[in-house]
Amino acid sequence: MATLLPPPTKRQKTEQAEKARQQQEIQSIPDNLGSIRVQFFDQATGSATGPAVSVPVADANVKNLETLLNTLQGNEDDERVPYRFSYQCEDKNKDKDNQTIDILADLYHSLLQPGVKTTEDTIHLYYTPQAVFRVKAVSRCSASIAGHGEAILATSFSPASSSTMVTGSGDATARVWDCDTGTPLHTLKGHTSWVLAVAYSPNGAIIATGSMDNTIRLWDAKKGQALGGPLKGHAKWITSLAWEPYHMQETGRPRLASASKDSTVRIWDVVSKRIDMVLSGHKGSVTCVRWGGTGKIYTSSHDRTIKVWNAQNGTLAQTLSAHAHRVNHLALSTDFVLRTAYHDHTGQVPHSESEKVAAAKKRFEQAATINKKIVEKLVSASDDFTMYLWEPESSGKPVARLLGHQKEVNHVTFSPDMAYIASAGFDNHVKLWNARDGKFITTFRGHVGAVYQCCFSADSRLLVSSSKDTTLKVWNLRTGKLSMDLPGHKDEVYAVDWSPDGQKVGSGGKDKAVRIWRN
Repeated sequence: MATLLPPPTKRQKTEQAEKARQQQEIQSIPDNLGSIRVQFFDQATGSATGPAVSVPVADANVKNLETLLNTLQGNEDDERVPYRFSYQCEDKNKDKDNQTIDILADLYHSLLQPGVKTTEDTIHLYYTPQAVFRVKAVSRCSASIAGHGEAILATSFSPASSSTMVTGSGDATARVWDCDTGTPLHTLKGHTSWVLAVAYSPNGAIIATGSMDNTIRLWDAKKGQALGGPLKGHAKWITSLAWEPYHMQETGRPRLASASKDSTVRIWDVVSKRIDMVLSGHKGSVTCVRWGGTGKIYTSSHDRTIKVWNAQNGTLAQTLSAHAHRVNHLALSTDFVLRTAYHDHTGQVPHSESEKVAAAKKRFEQAATINKKIVEKLVSASDDFTMYLWEPESSGKPVARLLGHQKEVNHVTFSPDMAYIASAGFDNHVKLWNARDGKFITTFRGHVGAVYQCCFSADSRLLVSSSKDTTLKVWNLRTGKLSMDLPGHKDEVYAVDWSPDGQKVGSGGKDKAVRIWRN
């Protein structure tokens, strides 16, 4: 006999009715409010786009504002760009970042109803373009590939395409996979212990692997051959790797940063295989290294600090102290654009080296420019259950403290459009935050085990997370709901990556199998 649910109590009925009434209120806009004047400003340059335009309040929703802005820019129907709008307080005495309001649905509910503005005012709206392409949620496993003899600990797609991916494993090898055919391409043998970190160079030509055998190895990404011997220097195992951004590299002399449990970070000249610099100053294991696009290197450590270094001469620029426990992970707002360099969603690659550098520099500057200033934000995750949002260029104090996780925060990442931060924790939750001010947006609930990693799609509309509960889950940022449940792994899923072109997701974990997911 089927189990029947008991009828709702009086209290539950009242709550449901109240909820329905609030939703109804949100959807309706009074139609007797007349018009309001709106003027658009480019968030990157601060310059106005067209004159102030009168818009009926009842029609001043995001979709209509988007249509109006495209018309003012003279975009044809097939060239229309989706935009995100925000309002910035004009009060000079107030901190601008704390007085920015995102227009989520319409001007009435965002500005008029709360009393921020009236219909007498001219509203200055700042716009930023969203991704012009749309990534579909991955929905099926196209390949489950065996090959590794132990758990898979790290994975990364090539920045050039979703066709190749590299994984690092506890079997002391890294493997390169053909994701189109679901077959292994190369086995990278040479390490004598677990491979903990893997990283493609921004141009996709070289793979770097870091291991528990205290060495880093470099490989030709196409041929799978070792480029010389191991890079020796660290006294303990390698925890994290970061390539020098493409537009910052000296021609023909790329550099690589490696973080280690020996409390140091080493900068390597990849061509001569020599140590360029040693960054020493941490008093505990260095957990993560990030190489920024403005010439700074960021490192986090078990000593509770984050250090900012000058990439040219290796001097310590500042120490960021706020966490009460060890810092596990770092993410930069520009991570995606630095990782992909001159590769974009069109798939067209510039011909000459100078054109590639120029394209990489232009993409970085376009992505990082806010109000005519290049801004690189940093988020740190810790065992103290908190995260901090930083803007190291302008202040040594955090912009915001991100509270909400009930256990250690394992992993953080910025969305490619720099609008969101996602965090994965041992409390089984994935949380979403506003990347501008660190304000909490929503919690994605569904995992029943610790969440190890999360990764955004290239259009910043979806998020994938990997968990101890053997599943991957794809979340829809707009609705805050589960978009796709991806079971299939037979054990904990330690590593996940979404290809930069949005086509595929790659995952690996304790069951030793690599899985490729596609839509």
